[in-house]
Amino acid sequence: MKIVFSGPGLAATGALVVGVLEGGKLTPSAEALDRKINGGLRRAIKAGTFAGKAGQGLTLMAPPGTRLDRIVAVGFGKPGHLDERALHKIGGGIYVLLGRSGSKSATVAVDSLDKAKMTASDMAVCIAEGAKLRSYRFDRYRTKKNNNANNNNNASPPTLGALTFRCRGGQKAKAAFRARDKVIQGVFMARDLVTEPPNVIYPETLAKRCRELSKLGLKVEVLGEARMRRLGMGALLGVGQGSARESKLVVMQWRGLPTGKGPRKGPEARATMPVCFVGKGVTFDTGGISLKPPGGMGEMKYDMGGSGVVIGLMKALAGRKARVNAVGVIGLAENMPGSNAQRPSDVVTSMSGQTIEVLNTDAEGRLVLADALHYADTRFKPRFMVDLATLTGAIIVSLGSEYAGMFADNDKLAEQLTEAGKKVGEEVWRMPLGEVYDKMLKSDIADMKNVSGGRGAGSITAAQFLQRFVGRTPWAHLDIAGVTWTKKDLPTAPKGATAFGVRLLDRLVADHYEKKK
Repeated sequence: MKIVFSGPGLAATGALVVGVLEGGKLTPSAEALDRKINGGLRRAIKAGTFAGKAGQGLTLMAPPGTRLDRIVAVGFGKPGHLDERALHKIGGGIYVLLGRSGSKSATVAVDSLDKAKMTASDMAVCIAEGAKLRSYRFDRYRTKKNNNANNNNNASPPTLGALTFRCRGGQKAKAAFRARDKVIQGVFMARDLVTEPPNVIYPETLAKRCRELSKLGLKVEVLGEARMRRLGMGALLGVGQGSARESKLVVMQWRGLPTGKGPRKGPEARATMPVCFVGKGVTFDTGGISLKPPGGMGEMKYDMGGSGVVIGLMKALAGRKARVNAVGVIGLAENMPGSNAQRPSDVVTSMSGQTIEVLNTDAEGRLVLADALHYADTRFKPRFMVDLATLTGAIIVSLGSEYAGMFADNDKLAEQLTEAGKKVGEEVWRMPLGEVYDKMLKSDIADMKNVSGGRGAGSITAAQFLQRFVGRTPWAHLDIAGVTWTKKDLPTAPKGATAFGVRLLDRLVADHYEKKK
């Protein structure tokens, strides 16, 4: 969907969207429109239940005296409550109302509002972002499409092709949205990858998709099994040994700042150290020998959700030319119960030299991440590491689908992640780490076991396991098992893959680690 910004005013054709504040108070553009249609908007509001509350919408078809297809009044709620998240939801709501309405184009009038925290141009950017995020669709494998414009079924292709935002500071909004749009492209790539079927996306093909990002300026390396074996990545390789498909480790580097010529110590040198993101990429997870029950196994195609987020994030950073050095590392494997599959009670040696007794082959993601984390830490010596993984069902029991579970060994990094998540609507909830949980991983025959063996604290002991492979680098682990996929439409994402984490981590970088111009 095309997004356009221009100066203030009302559209003459197509669909026109105006804001209404809580209590039915018209915004300046809504006032001007109401005068133009002889009070028709006020009468429509008075006749119904629409009161301008956030999330409400009111449509007037083919208003007389105009050449407009329709007028849509959208509830803005209270001006003081219009932050980024609220405006994203408004934008998503606008797309839902108009996406398959039959209108090919629409204009959204955005006004300066008393008591609002943002300018009209900033609000327009956020509304546009929400609308475009909600416009995502994946129909690559549909052979039949319902062309009825008034059918709101997801199989029906959208009719809306362009949204124009009219506001003061339209050129400023255009420039600001340019960077946001690059992040949205990263979000869409992550959603695409997670949605693809597992016969299309597996370690080799996912690595190939990463290589294609080289055209954006990313340096992409792909390590095959022979090289990983030489590096001693027994934990990662053990996960994939039951599959006919070779495991991979992909390294993506974005160099947005010069390195090697400045001071070796101090703030300037530290600013050029890379930030690092590590993703679990189990492209399909049967559970291995510890086979999952058949019900819901089809959902295990999104067990590579963490890697999808890292790929989408790296595309976003490169796309908007972020002034930061960043590294993305993803461990890719397919967990299958083949004749050579890893057995419960096998002992593997990780790249770090630590040995692991594998008591449950369905606790495989932590094995993949163990080697990926150690590799990233020792090779790049980053400022911090954040890993993302659809790691445990236990985190869904704890937090449902509202928050990602966050585990961190650094309070500053944890606070920055929490703050960034609140801004973009991808919230995290900090969970505990501690020695008492670490002791649950004690093995009788190896340095550790990959599961505690009990039913309690499953997501915590998984995070505790990962911490053993981090070293002294500030680190956070995001368990995104409950937020990677949604079974219902969300304000800024249709049912399916969410790409939770791309915007969160981009904002973390932009607010705290990107060198300002």
